[in-house]
Amino acid sequence: MITHKDFFDIDGLLYADIFSDDEPVWVALDRLDKYIERHIHPERPLSGVTGCIDTNLFIHNGRVKKGLTIKNSGPKGTVQVFDNDDLLDGASVIMAGAYLANDMVSLGTGVVVEPGAFVKGPVLVGDGTAVRQGAYIRGNCLIGSNCVVGHTTEMKNSIMLDGAQAGHFAYIGDSILGQNVNLGAGTKLANLKIIAGTVKVRAGDERYDTGRRKLGAVLGDGTQTGCNSVTSPGTLLGPNSIVYPAVVVPSGYYPHNTTVRPGKDSVKIHFGRETR
Repeated sequence: MITHKDFFDIDGLLYADIFSDDEPVWVALDRLDKYIERHIHPERPLSGVTGCIDTNLFIHNGRVKKGLTIKNSGPKGTVQVFDNDDLLDGASVIMAGAYLANDMVSLGTGVVVEPGAFVKGPVLVGDGTAVRQGAYIRGNCLIGSNCVVGHTTEMKNSIMLDGAQAGHFAYIGDSILGQNVNLGAGTKLANLKIIAGTVKVRAGDERYDTGRRKLGAVLGDGTQTGCNSVTSPGTLLGPNSIVYPAVVVPSGYYPHNTTVRPGKDSVKIHFGRETR
């Protein structure tokens, strides 16, 4: 059986209990909605806040505030929030122009939601995560700490573990991204087969019927995809794998350190690449 242990080190992760040792890794997606709703506190700061945000909203120590000051710091322009001259450590900000489709949204500390982002709950967002301009989060999304949901990236019914980044033009549907996964610009994690039926995954001599009409990709910790690459529905890449730019990855299970690169006819797959 292909479990989360084949892809992720979940020790110490805040939401590690969404995975189970005795079931296939993709089953975690089946309970995302109920899991997230259980972890959204009824007295969350954003309760009752919906629609287009017309002025910057700040969340600090469990309270929504307005009228504070934003300053950028460091080479990447990290956002800092000040009350007069006092730095509010851990404050999160939803910038004017962002849109909340409902209030089933929970933000950790130090989260930045930029103008033009569309967020539909239920959604959990971990500490230090950036939801950038033009991001489209369509619900049932569990996003860990220090993640990036980038410009024109669309995400639905998916999990991003700590440090996962989808900075530009990505599609993440019914997928799980491990820690420190990086999606190159334009990466698409396709989740729906053209031919009707459930998604099936081959792993060696075994063939698993996931029971899901939609299943995107499961990308193990540290996996990287090149720009404009596409994973077929039911692609499971082990930790520290690499997908070259503009490559279409066939569905199936690939062990750790797999490299998928262009070949003479379609693609060439190399197993057991040494970790760099």
